[in-house]
Amino acid sequence: MSYIDTRPKTIFCDIDGTLIWHSKPSENAKEINKASLIPGTLDKLDEWERKGYNIILITGRKKSMRKKTEKSLAELGIYYDILIMGVGGGTRYLINDSKPNGDISAIAINIERNKGIQDIDI
Repeated sequence: MSYIDTRPKTIFCDIDGTLIWHSKPSENAKEINKASLIPGTLDKLDEWERKGYNIILITGRKKSMRKKTEKSLAELGIYYDILIMGVGGGTRYLINDSKPNGDISAIAINIERNKGIQDIDI
C-alpha cells in the first residue's frame, strides 16, 4: 500500500449543481432556504463519512450568506468538515505536489450540472 493510501482522503465538493439543484444566482439568493437535494447526495456523503474522508464544501456564494447557507445545509442533512465561501464562479484549479514515490495527490472530477455525486467512486 502506498503512502497516500494510508491517509484519509479529502473531498473538495461544490454545493450548487453538485449537492443541491442549481438555480439562477438571483433566485438562489432569495430561495436559499428552499434548496432541494439532488438524488443520491446524502447516501454518497454518508459513504464518504463512513470511510473517514474529510469533506470540504466550497461555494461561490457570498461570505455574507454564510449563516443562511449553514442553516440550509443543516436542514437538508448535509454535513461537512469545512465550508469555504466566496469562491468565484470562474474555473477552479487544484494544485498539489506528488509524493516522493510518484503517487499523485490530487484528482479533479467534473460532473454535469445537477447530475449529482451518486455515481462518483473515490
